Amino acid sequence: MASTPEISVAIILVNWNGLEYTEACLESLRQVDYPNFKVVVVDNASANPEGKQLKTSFPEIELIQNSQNLGFAGGNNVGICWALEQGFSHVCLLNNDTQVAPDFLGEMVLRFRQGKSLGVVQPMILFLHQPKKIWSAGGKWNPKLGRAVTLGDREPLVNYRVKSPQIDWATGCCMMVSREALLKSGLLNEQYFIYFEDVEWSLRIKKQGFSLELAPKAVIYHEAGAASKKSHIEGVLSPKVFYYHVRNQILLLRKYKAYMGFGYHLARFFFWMLYFLGRRRFKKLKAVVKGIRDGFREKLQAPPAWP
Repeated sequence: MASTPEISVAIILVNWNGLEYTEACLESLRQVDYPNFKVVVVDNASANPEGKQLKTSFPEIELIQNSQNLGFAGGNNVGICWALEQGFSHVCLLNNDTQVAPDFLGEMVLRFRQGKSLGVVQPMILFLHQPKKIWSAGGKWNPKLGRAVTLGDREPLVNYRVKSPQIDWATGCCMMVSREALLKSGLLNEQYFIYFEDVEWSLRIKKQGFSLELAPKAVIYHEAGAASKKSHIEGVLSPKVFYYHVRNQILLLRKYKAYMGFGYHLARFFFWMLYFLGRRRFKKLKAVVKGIRDGFREKLQAPPAWP
């Protein structure tokens, strides 16, 4: 690849009881062919000393151990602050349940070199176990309904055509952000904890005048929801998944004044409640109700800035 290493990248992984996934991700990162990057693993107070195990197996990483679970937003912010303090020109958030192609980082760097006023780049994300099917090719935002749409969702890669590299939001599964965009827009909003924090951040960065693009030749593979998929009496997904999805969707509607979207999303949530009632999944039913209540009651919090 014809690229020079003046762009320095801190790749940030948040680990929370996901040792097996994080190890596989770090192993794939060892094959990356772009020379100027550093992997930062933020351990979100895993039940076992997984951070120490990862540092032993992968001594090249920078390990940051949190004393409590700060969620996806808070955990990544810890890593981002470290990267900014160290002077990196870009940060790349990367889910720990992903594996990367060796040239994924170089392709995203190349997109940054070619783009003007570019703040965020997302790679093409495929399913890990269905590598010919798209998990995400970026996102579009419907401002009237307050709906975040994933482009290419479950479409065969061979049939997909990128109409425009411009996107409205990038998924936190993998997004590379410039230092300038970070300093002008602020960090991830920790009120969201997990889910929709990437949409809110992307829209905020775009509002500051930065563009967001897909780098279709940059490819990674995603396990998709590994941290939230654990079999129990109420199914695979935890009730907390539904709580944060509902609450954060409402927070997003309120922030961007997408008032027409309240009817649309509340109807969705009502059908979820009926489904959970019928399946006797009462914890999930209560989680949706609590998410609606907290989404309307909580005061909107501002994101942290650096320094």
